[in-house]
Amino acid sequence: MLFFTQCFGAVLDLIHLRFQHYKAKRVFSAAGQLVCVVNPTHSLKYAPTRCAAAQTSAEQGVPPPCHHHEAVHDPQLVPCTCPLYSCPWEGHLEVVVSHLRQTHCINILQGAEIVFLATDMHLPAPTDWIIMHSCLGHQFLLVLRKQEKYEGHPQFFATMMLIGTPTQADNFTYRLELNRNQRRLKWEATPRSVLECVDSVISDGDCLVLNTSLAQLFSDNGSLAIGIAITTSKVHNAEAEM
Repeated sequence: MLFFTQCFGAVLDLIHLRFQHYKAKRVFSAAGQLVCVVNPTHSLKYAPTRCAAAQTSAEQGVPPPCHHHEAVHDPQLVPCTCPLYSCPWEGHLEVVVSHLRQTHCINILQGAEIVFLATDMHLPAPTDWIIMHSCLGHQFLLVLRKQEKYEGHPQFFATMMLIGTPTQADNFTYRLELNRNQRRLKWEATPRSVLECVDSVISDGDCLVLNTSLAQLFSDNGSLAIGIAITTSKVHNAEAEM
């Protein structure tokens, strides 16, 4: 009886594990997609960001204070691209991925198509869900943010940033897809470079934007599954053939 009980318990655990994996994938019909469960993180950027400081100075007619700082440093150095922190780190573009993984513990996934499963969507704003996506020989930063653009009305903003230059970003197209309850919503665009500020992209609305009711329509028990696919742009493919 003891042996049977232990074996039966192991079988139940296996069934439960497979059910949880199936539950995360069932909103997408494509087989073999990698599902990444991403937990929320509250933003620690209480101090003004470089982007906000530069924008405020420009509006007041005062040159941004970082101009002199940039003049005495290597112009090829870029600031930390993690949107969660006011991180003083600067480095070359090719070591940004190492910094994000080691210092900020951001996970990286590989594959042409993945499912980004954001949990605890009910948490108050501001909240971020972030992963890195390695695909087609490049690394991308996916940012999902819950933020109150208008007081008392939180919205969800999702965007894909290439860890590379704007010229390199123009060679790719990314697609974000929500699919649940016989409803489908797609956003397709060219990724922005991490040399641009994520805050500016969200402020401009150049990303997937969901209000609370729409996010709830596609969520499942407080989790939102977003299918991600990255391809090379048609213009880039045509030039390569020529």
